[in-house]
Amino acid sequence: MSSYAVILPAAGASRRFYDKNYKKPFAPLAGRAVWLHSAERFLARKDVKQLIVAVADDDREEFNRKFGANIAILGLEICSGGTERADSIQNALALVKDDIDLVAVHDAARPCLADKWIDAVFSAAEKNGAAILAIPEVATLKRVGSDKLITETVSRAGLWQAQTPQVFRRELLAQAYAARGSSPATDDAALVEQLGQQVTVVEGSPLNLKITTRDDLRLAEQVLKVLPKPKAGGVNPFADDDMWR
Repeated sequence: MSSYAVILPAAGASRRFYDKNYKKPFAPLAGRAVWLHSAERFLARKDVKQLIVAVADDDREEFNRKFGANIAILGLEICSGGTERADSIQNALALVKDDIDLVAVHDAARPCLADKWIDAVFSAAEKNGAAILAIPEVATLKRVGSDKLITETVSRAGLWQAQTPQVFRRELLAQAYAARGSSPATDDAALVEQLGQQVTVVEGSPLNLKITTRDDLRLAEQVLKVLPKPKAGGVNPFADDDMWR
């Protein structure tokens, strides 16, 4: 069985979330913080040996106050988030253990996962070295100028929306980040692609949504009701929801 480390970037500014009390990874969703829903699917797996959460330095005191005792019990690791998402991932990569085979990066604010999607992208990464979840684009796409006028209708043929988890051989992802320079990189696959490495796309689901606005929380709560519970086999540390509120 291959071993995995999972990185959850949770250091973003949440500028479009518009909540004075919470950034989106820490907002309450169905009884616990958004990021804990994301973590749950991985902590219940036997092949996940390490989970690292990247948190902005400005949030660390409050984060430790709310979650510190539980994080210590579960053996999670916390690292400093950076100015850009890629900076957070690079900081987390420095903590990945040498005996880890593959690294999965998953948005902390993407809480609606199903085990079958994780199984599929993990399997593809083991086979090909690099794989991501994505869904084919179905909308009509318009390029719009700064004056809010349409300048072009863009063909959606061959276009897919990238999701997470994005999973890579540990050495490959480390090499990609070492070579990135000052590139901000909106996702990890882009950096791996720059090395000339092929990345396999595994079809995910529109239900694997990312929390961006407060309206997304209401939708995510409904999605969580229809998703299957994490599969048996690992230890589910979230069995008692009250401890996470």
